[in-house]
Parts: sequence; C-alpha cells; structure tokens
Amino acid sequence: MSSPNHVAIIMDGNGRWGIKKKGSRNYGHSKGVKVVQSIINEAVENNINFLTLYVFSTENWKRPKKEIHFLMNLLAKYIEKEITKFIQKNIKLKIIGDINKFPEQLKKKLKEAEKLTKNNYKIQINIALNYGSKEEIIRSIKKIIKLSKHMNEKNISNHLYTKNIPDPEILIRTGNRNRLSNFLLWQSSYTEIYFVKKLWPDFTRKDFKKILINFSKVRRNFGGIL
Repeated sequence: MSSPNHVAIIMDGNGRWGIKKKGSRNYGHSKGVKVVQSIINEAVENNINFLTLYVFSTENWKRPKKEIHFLMNLLAKYIEKEITKFIQKNIKLKIIGDINKFPEQLKKKLKEAEKLTKNNYKIQINIALNYGSKEEIIRSIKKIIKLSKHMNEKNISNHLYTKNIPDPEILIRTGNRNRLSNFLLWQSSYTEIYFVKKLWPDFTRKDFKKILINFSKVRRNFGGIL
C-alpha cells in the first residue's frame, strides 16, 4: 500500500462527545488529546511525512472564555508532556497560524518546541493554531504586494503558512459535519476528502488505516485522463 505524503485532519466533535458522556465539553477536549497521540503513532507507522491537525481556528475565539482558557492550558500541558517524546521519536513540530493572541507562556512553549524539534525528520506535525485559510490567503497576497512580486499561484503558495509543505493528499473531518470550516482551502484543491460520522474521541487507528487503504485505491488524475 502506498502511503500519502501529507494527511490533514479536522478533529471535530470533542465538545459534543464530552457533553454526551459527562455533560462537559472540556471532558471531550481532554479525551480528544489522547486520540491525537494514537493517530500520530499510526501516521509514523505508515511512513506519512506530514500530518496537519486543526487545533484552534480563527473562529474559535467566539467560544466561551472558560472553554478557551481550558483549551490553552490543555495545549500547554500537551506540549510539556510530549516534547521529550517528540525529540526521542524524531518528530518535528511546526505551528501554522497566528499565535500572537495566545498567552505569553504558551507562545514561549510553542516556539521552544519548534526550536527543539526543527532538525527532526521522521514526521512533521503541523499544528494549526488561530488558523483561518481566508486570513492566510489575504496575508499571503499582502506580502506579495509589499514585496512587489508577481501575483501568481507559485508566489501565493510560497507566502502561505504552509510554505515548503506539500499539499495534503487526504483531508479527514470527523464529527458528522460535511464542511471544511476555513481549513486549508487553497491547499486542498485536489485533496481527497473523507467525512467521518464518528466524533473525534471515538476515532481510532483502525478508522485511520481504513481511510489510508481506501486512498491507495483512488486514481488521481488532477483534471486529466488516465
């Protein structure tokens, strides 16, 4: 089975799962973090080079302040706990998005994690934080104008957060929602999209493997004829 080079995931359904199980959205977020690590392990085993996880969108600031605070703390704890494993397992961490609005301590932890893992090459985990694809595209265009460069596809791609990251062959969205939610809109023009009914905390390595097997059977002609 040939593995994709890049898989992107919209990890939707944590809050709904938490409400259903314990009456708490935050409980769902905590459980969702555990699934992240199992999917990273499966990606490594399948020789996937890039895994992009949609963690916090530009629209997520609309959520209750208590939930946002919990998510920020959860992310900080995750980085603290996993950074040693990332180094040991040769995993590179990259942040895509604008983290300037994040708490100073969290920004420091994220930048330090990037620095400590920058030379790792087993797999690159892209964490999308305060990420919105429309904002990303506008940001790219503004940079091109400022630099007086030609406005073309190559230059737009080269000024996105995902510069030097190949476009995803697979995009998975859990949570029984059939939309992209402002995620990698430019990069996903020829991406195979898999909408999964399961909420993220119920998503398993077996589910992930099934999608990879399905993808290996897909003929991708990019508008041509094979």
